Amino acid sequence: MSIPYLRKTKTSSQLIVNGEPFLMLSAELHNSTLSSAKYMADDKIWQNMKAMHINTLLGSVSWEQIEPVEGQFDFSNLDAIILAAREHGLKLVLLWFGSFKNALSTYVPAWVKKDVKRFPRVHTLEAGGKRKTLELLSPFNEAAWQADAKAFAKLMAHLKEFDGQHSTVLMVQVENETGLLGDSKDRSKIAEQKFNEPVPKELLEHLQSKKNELHPEFQKRYPDLSAITIGQATWKDVFGADDITNADEMFMADAFSRYIHHVASAGKAEYPIPLYANVWLNFDDPASLDLTDIPVVVGGGAKAGIYPSGGPCPHTLNVYNFNAPSLDFIGPDLYFHEYESTCRNYRYGGQPLFIPEQRRDDKGVRRIWSAYGNHLALGCSPFGIDSLQASECELTKHYGLIHSLRKQILEAQAERPEDMLGFYFDDFTEGQQIKEKPWTKNMGGFEVIIERAFVFGKPGPGAGLVIHQGEGRFLCAGWGFNISFRSLNPKSTFTGILHAEEKEVDPESCELTTLKLLGGDETRSGEFLIMPNEDPDYGGFPIAS
Repeated sequence: MSIPYLRKTKTSSQLIVNGEPFLMLSAELHNSTLSSAKYMADDKIWQNMKAMHINTLLGSVSWEQIEPVEGQFDFSNLDAIILAAREHGLKLVLLWFGSFKNALSTYVPAWVKKDVKRFPRVHTLEAGGKRKTLELLSPFNEAAWQADAKAFAKLMAHLKEFDGQHSTVLMVQVENETGLLGDSKDRSKIAEQKFNEPVPKELLEHLQSKKNELHPEFQKRYPDLSAITIGQATWKDVFGADDITNADEMFMADAFSRYIHHVASAGKAEYPIPLYANVWLNFDDPASLDLTDIPVVVGGGAKAGIYPSGGPCPHTLNVYNFNAPSLDFIGPDLYFHEYESTCRNYRYGGQPLFIPEQRRDDKGVRRIWSAYGNHLALGCSPFGIDSLQASECELTKHYGLIHSLRKQILEAQAERPEDMLGFYFDDFTEGQQIKEKPWTKNMGGFEVIIERAFVFGKPGPGAGLVIHQGEGRFLCAGWGFNISFRSLNPKSTFTGILHAEEKEVDPESCELTTLKLLGGDETRSGEFLIMPNEDPDYGGFPIAS
C-alpha cells in the first residue's frame, strides 16, 4: 500500500490516498482541540464532523506536547487521536506547531523558552528607537532549527511506524504563519551582520535565470533584477532601492524559508508524505479586501511587520520555492482577501491549491465551489469548525453535495479542467444595489453563462458547479442560479436547451439516476435552466419562485 502523495495532473496535482484520487472535504479545528484525545473522545465531536460530511480534519501537534523534556518523546495523545479518527472514518492533516506559530514561538517546549542563551530571540525596534525582545526564536540560530528538526523527524518517523499502513494522516503543515510582527526585520547583532553581507549567490542566480517565470507580484516589485551584480550586492542593493522595508522583508523570507527547509527536510527523510507551509497574507490595497463592516486591520497589513515580515506572501514565494524544496506547496489562509485572485496567486507555477484556513460563515462556504471547480483545490478548510453544529452549519449542505459528486469533480480536475466552472453569489442586505457580472466560460463549443437566479424581491445567494460532459451535455449542481448557453459556432443563429432532467445521486457510488424531467417552465422554454434557491418564498413575493 502506497503512502499519500501528490500526483501531477493536466495542469495541477491531486492527492492520492491508497492508490486513488482523494478530494479533501476538510475543516480545521480550534488550535487546542487536538491536544486532548480525552476531549476529542466525546463522540459528539467526531459524529458532528461526520454529519457535516467532512472527511479530513486539520489539527495541531505542538512541539511542547511531544517533547516536554529534551530527548524524551511522548506520542500517546497523538496515537489515541489517530486511532479515533480511523474508527470514525476520518483522515487527518497535522499542523506542526514547532518553532513558529502566528509569528511567535509560544508552542516550543519550556526547556527552549527558558534557555535564551542557547536559543536567542528576535530583537526589534519600536517607535522612538526602543529595543524590544520578542518571544520569537531567531531564524538565524542553528541550535534552534536543529532542535526543531530533530523533534519533527521523530514525529514523522513515528507517523510512518504507527500510521504508514493506514494513511490516516494525509499531510503535515510545517510551522504556522511564519514571519516577524512589530518590525520589518530582526535587529539582533547576527541579523544585522548578515543583512550587510551579499545576497546568497545561488539565490540571486536563480532569480535572475528565472526572470520571466517569477511570480507577477515579485516581478512588479523588482523588475530590474537582471542588472544586479552577483556576489557583491547586499539585500539593500538588490531589494531596497525604493523602500528599505522591502529589503528587510526579503532578507527575513530568506532566513525563515531556509529554517523551515531544515525542519521539513528532516521530517521528509523519515516519512515523505506531502508537506506544506501556510501564510498570513498581506495586502497592497485595502480596497481589494472582501470586508463589510469589519475593521481593515483584520485583513493583514500593507507593510512588512504589520503582517508577518518574511512569510511566504505572493511576492516572496519564489524565495520559498527555491530555499525550501522539501515543501510541496504553500497554502494561503484566506479570510478577507479577494478569493479569486488569492487562489490564482497560490496556483502560480502549477503548484496545487490547498486552503488550510478560511471563513466558516455562509459567505466563506459558498466560495469553496470556485476553489474546487476553477482552481482545482485539494481541499478548503473552514476554521474553528468544532464549535459549530452540523444541523445549523451551512457547510453541511455544501459538503454533502460535493461529497456526492466527488468522483465527477476529481475526474474533471485531473483530465478536463477546461470543462468545469465553479461560482457563487453572495446574499444582499436590504436596499443594496446589485453590481455583478455573470460567471462565464467557454466549454464544449458553447459560452456557458451563470447568473444569479431571479426572484421577485430580495436577490438570493447561490453557489454551484457546472461540468461539461461532452456532446453538449452539462452536469449542473448547486442552488440559486440560472444557466444559459451561447453557441461559439459563427453560423449558429439560436442556442437553446433541448432536454433537462433532475438527477439524484448515490452519495457512496456517485452514480446519477433520473429523478424527474424538467419541462418548459424550469427551462423557460429552453432559454435557460433555473436552479432555484431552496426557499421557494425567498424574496417575500407571494408567488413561489
